[in-house]
Amino acid sequence: MIDDPLLVLEAGAAPAPGHAPATVETPEWPGVTDPDVLRAQLLDWFAQYDNAGTRRTYAYALGLPVAWVDALGGAHSPDTRAARPRPPAAAPGPLHALAWFRWCATRDLDPRVATSAHVKAWLHALSAAGAARRTRQRMLATLSALYGHLAETGAVAANPAAIDRRRLGLVVSTREPSPTIRLTAQQVRALLDASGTLRHGPALRTLYATRARAVVALLTLGLRISELTGLDRDDLLRTGGDQVLRVHGKGGVRREVYMTDLAQQALSDYLAERDRLGSTATPARRGTSRAVAEPLIATRDGHRCSRVDLYRLLRRIAAAAGPALADVADRIHPHALRHAYVTIALEQDARIQHVRADVGHASITTTEHYDRGMRTRDTTAADLVAAAIAAADPPITTGDPSSAAADPSAAAGDPSPPAGVRDPS
Repeated sequence: MIDDPLLVLEAGAAPAPGHAPATVETPEWPGVTDPDVLRAQLLDWFAQYDNAGTRRTYAYALGLPVAWVDALGGAHSPDTRAARPRPPAAAPGPLHALAWFRWCATRDLDPRVATSAHVKAWLHALSAAGAARRTRQRMLATLSALYGHLAETGAVAANPAAIDRRRLGLVVSTREPSPTIRLTAQQVRALLDASGTLRHGPALRTLYATRARAVVALLTLGLRISELTGLDRDDLLRTGGDQVLRVHGKGGVRREVYMTDLAQQALSDYLAERDRLGSTATPARRGTSRAVAEPLIATRDGHRCSRVDLYRLLRRIAAAAGPALADVADRIHPHALRHAYVTIALEQDARIQHVRADVGHASITTTEHYDRGMRTRDTTAADLVAAAIAAADPPITTGDPSSAAADPSAAAGDPSPPAGVRDPS
């Protein structure tokens, strides 16, 4: 059996725009007799999404080559967004081999003839491999959206992923606590303080220290990690007298995120140091844009940081934060800071509608899922019940419990058990 059955598809990945297509034979696809047709049908679905990050996320989740969707380009204006370098593709995770199209390929199964039984078997395989319920829920939702499109266009007869999620245990209630670790305001402050303590060489010490602090400060605004890595310097602008970030969010939705004094200062220090080292401190003329999109957070050589880069950086910062994060340092990830933004905001009595707009949740029920205000030590009734039990008067007894008078049946001289109770002897 081929270790990775879809490696044959990588050779058929479309070239980036502006590059001559490579000379390759039509790629094979185990179980599929017309791979070019299937690929075109899939790309028709991907083309519905304006946001390149969304297309990449879905392609990776389904086990397809990310280069396929990168070749679709985007709907951004040609003078700015077309030149936007894309972040590196995510490294294959432990479940990547079980992504839907790879799972089908190992069985020589044409995905267009898959049934609900196949989808259920795939979900059970994911569960056996340790996939969390939320992971399986997301993967099934992506698959259902794809097959819904294929059914509408006549590529498949029906949607095999339209199955009862409740019976599969894949319905998550908004009352169910989030599995993300909960950071307090003090722990977030510890991360910020530790960001400048990482050890670096003397030549770039200031650059790396200011970049680390800027990354943490920007994540405290409730940004998704994909939103942060996708930001350009041109996305930092002033409007209505306030400095904001114009964020390209999930599903192609754009929103303005207001810069706090903390984030503004941290980012300003980082960009000033980066410009000093790169001798590019001359500002662009008003009303013009840079010829090439410049990432807001960059590697030393000016390339765009990947999500993995920032994930690893955050882990290093957490490890250096000392006792404040000792218990959770090995579980810190960028989403924990987005989670902290929502939970801390709600604890400070911010209106949930405002918090939803800040972080770009499509539904307010998603924001409610982060609200742990109803499940804290102060709001639980457990302590009230325990206190009531402790304060209750003990039962009243008369005489010596060990005497015969304490047993009514013994006092009456009746050795038989009460009526309706079988004698254990």
